Amino acid sequence: MSEVQSPLTPVTVLRNVGPRIAERLTRLNIHSVEDLLFHLPFRYQDRTRVFPIGTLRPGIEVVIEGEIQLCEIKFARRRMLLCRISDGTGSLTLRFFHFNARQKESLTRGRRIRCFGDVRRGSTTLEMVHPEYRLLEDDQPSPVEEHLTPVYPTTEGMQQAGLRRLLDQAIERLRHNETLLPELLPVELLKQRGLPTLREALLTLHNPPPDISLETLAQGEHPAQRRLVLEELLAHHLSLRQLRAGMKRQNAPALPASTQLKNQLLSKLPFSLTSAQQRVAAEIEHDLGETHPMQRLVQGDVGSGKTVVAVIAALQAVETGLQVAIMAPTELLAEQHFHNFHQWLTPLGIECAWLSGRLKGKRRNQTLDQISSGTAAVAIGTHALFQEEVKFSRLGLVVVDEQHRFGVHQRLALREKGIRDGVHPHQLIMTATPIPRTLAMTAYADLDVSVIDELPPGRTPVETVAIPDSRRDEIIERIRHACGDGRQSYWVCPLIEESDSLQCQAAEETAVLLTANLPEYNVGLVHGRLRPEEKASVMDAFKAGEIDLLVATTVIEVGVDVPNASLMVIENAERLGLAQLHQLRGRVGRGSEKSSCLLMYHAPLSERAHARLTIMRGTNDGFEIARKDLELRGPGEVLGTKQTGMLQLRIADLSRDQSLLPELTGLADQMLNQYPDRVAPLIRRWLGEGVRYGTV
Repeated sequence: MSEVQSPLTPVTVLRNVGPRIAERLTRLNIHSVEDLLFHLPFRYQDRTRVFPIGTLRPGIEVVIEGEIQLCEIKFARRRMLLCRISDGTGSLTLRFFHFNARQKESLTRGRRIRCFGDVRRGSTTLEMVHPEYRLLEDDQPSPVEEHLTPVYPTTEGMQQAGLRRLLDQAIERLRHNETLLPELLPVELLKQRGLPTLREALLTLHNPPPDISLETLAQGEHPAQRRLVLEELLAHHLSLRQLRAGMKRQNAPALPASTQLKNQLLSKLPFSLTSAQQRVAAEIEHDLGETHPMQRLVQGDVGSGKTVVAVIAALQAVETGLQVAIMAPTELLAEQHFHNFHQWLTPLGIECAWLSGRLKGKRRNQTLDQISSGTAAVAIGTHALFQEEVKFSRLGLVVVDEQHRFGVHQRLALREKGIRDGVHPHQLIMTATPIPRTLAMTAYADLDVSVIDELPPGRTPVETVAIPDSRRDEIIERIRHACGDGRQSYWVCPLIEESDSLQCQAAEETAVLLTANLPEYNVGLVHGRLRPEEKASVMDAFKAGEIDLLVATTVIEVGVDVPNASLMVIENAERLGLAQLHQLRGRVGRGSEKSSCLLMYHAPLSERAHARLTIMRGTNDGFEIARKDLELRGPGEVLGTKQTGMLQLRIADLSRDQSLLPELTGLADQMLNQYPDRVAPLIRRWLGEGVRYGTV
């Protein structure tokens, strides 16, 4: 299939596409004629028939035709041009707020006019505000459109009419040029599923016939759409499979199973591993023993014990004489990891270093020396770890926590620090954001996925209640009772404004208010603007039970473990997403005491906020919450892929098109075995430059 490899046709070959138009098209990610053909309408207008005015109802978008009865300028709060038209079945008013003298003169009584617009309810008749219109010649029939009119996503300086003219040219080329977009899916596969060819699908979607179901198109269920969705999902799946195969061809240090250090650690832990932790630790141990880099994603709900699994993996690298880097998205989580690793590894004679952007001067230089010399076997930190000045002695394992919060380039930079003489480090990715299985299989086809699906014994489900902020006094009383019983509480002030300082200010004001209301108890405050040592001091005092109530911003979202804390109040809970609410709630219920989470909201609630709070009250299961989150928000936000360069889907929607996901593995096998020469062109067609990001 040599034609498959034909180069892309630059968009500048089209008439009227000069540098300015080309630049505007680039903003829509359109660089070639092929890109333009995949720029699909997001809705359609039906201009294929003229509706009698007497049959109209408000809220529909239609073409009408009639005779102008009256046209006048009206002066109300603002000047407007009103034009009454009739077709014998009824009459309708056209209303224009922006008009000129020539327009007023052309709209004369007795002229025939055709309009397209939204029908609204007016004061005396139905009306259209600023419809598209044209005047008709009395004696000549004027044909209507033959196809539904597409409405495209556009950008500043690029009007619908201009885009349609360019697409008309692209469609003409598609009709007459067999090599423009060659068919890459096997014909038998399309026949088997009753799907059209690529050319047929694109022609249908850019120029749908008048009898097509608008509802089917709106729901993304038309065979032409399903065919493109299948090809796009398959391209992404194949790209991830290729990346995985590429990783398997890379060299990595084979790390023999750690026995001595692991046994020492397990004997000192005050708890036993759950069977799920043991299973996942064994899967990681096996991967680390291979001569190609481990690429494993560990999913575990809040509090399932991912950190200790990461520590066991780290010991396997350290026992072989290699270093481990652990990267977390926030300073607080990095500090929490440092605290745990330091506590567990120091008794085993293993030195840990902590690095963040706030570490300065002499202490920073000392830490950099520890890492570069290899004295520090384990380096823990934020994105500061992948800065150029950080050098590792022999990096064998990279652990990335909450990976979806990092940009691709950041994760790639850390991994590349460990490449030496063609040998790559192993990579372990952890997330407490459960991802539905079908979605994980699609989004992470380049990774092996492990799930810690069991909570440690003794954990009690958290009772969750939604309560309006008008009952704040009752909530403060509830905290007084909890603290009086010797238990501790959190009061979380989430981001109200898109500003760090305003968020911290809100938390400070809340702390002052609660201190005044609860003078008999110690109130602590932690937020993102405190220096690391101040934050650590407050958190240590809270863990030690010296602080009864901790007022915090969402910096405590992950990684904080205080078993005696059994009550959490989340202020403005309606502003937070499900994943974040679930993460925050996971800070309580860590001991054997009955725990509660109060979601305080400001009425009235939007429909979506109401749905989120209802879901939180109904379940503690992170995977169920993730499934609901996927329905509410869509996969781009759940996975954090908006920033990653991978899974930037043009047509497919992972939430809507879930039914196609289980088929992808079999289809990918078929393509790789029977049509290997079509795989690279298929990936290039849909992903373009995005492929290079997938190695992280």
